[in-house]
Amino acid sequence: MQTLKEQKAALRKERLALRDAIEPEARLEKSIAISAFGEALSFEPGTIISGFLPIRSEADIRPLLDHLGQRGARLCLPVVLDRETIAFRELKKGVELVDTGFGTRGPGPDAAVLDPELLLMPLSVFDAAGNRIGYGAGHYDRAIDRLRKKGMNPRLIGIAFDCQEVASVPAEPHDVGLSAIITESGYRRFD
Repeated sequence: MQTLKEQKAALRKERLALRDAIEPEARLEKSIAISAFGEALSFEPGTIISGFLPIRSEADIRPLLDHLGQRGARLCLPVVLDRETIAFRELKKGVELVDTGFGTRGPGPDAAVLDPELLLMPLSVFDAAGNRIGYGAGHYDRAIDRLRKKGMNPRLIGIAFDCQEVASVPAEPHDVGLSAIITESGYRRFD
């Protein structure tokens, strides 16, 4: 019998393989749809929103980030500081991006570190109850825990393709569920 960790690893491997198999042109079309559905996000101008730049076969939500910035969001990107920690550095137009760990790029160390109120999060697997599996390093779980210890309750919105959905994600007590998910099929709320 598989442990929860082994079950999660198997689901992660399976669903990331499906995501990787999406042809680049189809991935682009699906990413455009995700960005369009994401435009329905409600927030007040000045809200700090964390996004991400795509790595590997992730959805490319740069058009959505641009749209949210035009609507007054204060944008930031996750930066891997060490094996355990990510911080969220402010993203401003025209600022040079640097390598920031885990294959990502983002604002350099001179950028302001922000505490996001809304996180657009890449993931490996999700289910209809809002449970998610990340990439296995726990960076987002620890970052969310730090935000909550500061008295914040950030909205967590997953970004994925439909092929990453499963019937049920094996959830553990430390796992943090999503408020919503945006895929190429639409914007679904869980909260």
